[in-house]
Amino acid sequence: MSENYKIAALYKFVTIEDCAILRSHLTAACETHGVHGTLLLAQEGINGTIAARPAGLDKFLDILRADPRFADIEIKYSYASEQPFLRMKVRLKQEIVTLRAPEADPNVVVGQYVEPQDWNDLIKNSNMLVIDTRNDYEYKIGTFENAIDPETASFTEFKKFVDGLKSKYPEGERPPIAMFCTGGIRCEKASAYMIEHGFDEVYHLKGGILKYLEVMPEEESLWHGECFVFDNRVAVKHGLEEGTHTLCFACRMPLSPEDRQSKDFKEGVSCPHCIKTHDEELRARHAERHRQVQLAKKRGEAHLGAAARKALRGK
Repeated sequence: MSENYKIAALYKFVTIEDCAILRSHLTAACETHGVHGTLLLAQEGINGTIAARPAGLDKFLDILRADPRFADIEIKYSYASEQPFLRMKVRLKQEIVTLRAPEADPNVVVGQYVEPQDWNDLIKNSNMLVIDTRNDYEYKIGTFENAIDPETASFTEFKKFVDGLKSKYPEGERPPIAMFCTGGIRCEKASAYMIEHGFDEVYHLKGGILKYLEVMPEEESLWHGECFVFDNRVAVKHGLEEGTHTLCFACRMPLSPEDRQSKDFKEGVSCPHCIKTHDEELRARHAERHRQVQLAKKRGEAHLGAAARKALRGK
């Protein structure tokens, strides 16, 4: 595995009263140590994925952990051969993972954490409802055996899914729940939400899929497929090795090797997911953008696009 760049996926639910001041502090530290990626700050906590050369990332994390609020922050590491992020963003948000349900407060209540080593035994229980709390396109490229897809396009839609479970299973007859997500943060809120809505026995995978794929031997694994990640790697597999999926530039959907063999796939222009929804004019614009990207690569430059250049200028 190449270790040119070290990646840290991190989060913690903790009360932050000085978000604006903390943002300035962390932004300066990221610039000093060559850190790229995204950090989200809200009164309820911090969330993000960042990457840098190993020494730079370690120095930044030392600075972060020096703040007593983040001394024990949950961090999952992986590696990439190239920098997976174009730039650094430290953003102030209303929530670090958006559910729009004030009653779901992980600082008050959460489900029961399950270590990756104990996860297999839990989800083999025939009475257990195993729920993938991620979005539908993430579920499609990989999930656990017997996992339910809530068919959500965004996390806020999870509330509607829970309403359906409440109708299907009346109070007093509700089954135990085992839920999982990429790094664990969605499950913190999802478990809090389900407990507040009458599900008494709720478990969630500690450290999420990423920690499971890191520590669980592949021959013992109940995971099938790859795990979508929100950076230029697109997906990872067991051992957190980079996966085989890429992204369609036109619609940003993950593409498997089979998708890329489709007659509807044209690199930088279209794929089987968007071929029927994008017209010829839009595909022509995508084709021109792809041509510019390839020219920039030949010159040894990064083609960021107008929107990215504007963001880098801070306008």
